[in-house]
Amino acid sequence: MVDVVVYTTPACSQCFSTKRMMDKKGIQYREVDLSKDLEKLEELRAKGHSQAPIVETDIKMWSGFRFDKINSLANYLFEKSEAA
Repeated sequence: MVDVVVYTTPACSQCFSTKRMMDKKGIQYREVDLSKDLEKLEELRAKGHSQAPIVETDIKMWSGFRFDKINSLANYLFEKSEAA
């Protein structure tokens, strides 16, 4: 199984949209509120991310609401589960 983490901030509309689309696509994820994990926030900023949400998987990482990336991830997870 692929570990998917969605780093969010409070009152973030793009975070809400990302989580909602992942829920619709059946993508299981773990949410981390960056307002409660300042060490992780600084780590992600150091990697060049300046916008929430930040989505991290075993193979990719992106920031912002990315319809294309979420669809790609859903397809990848579906193909992986079919092969198992």
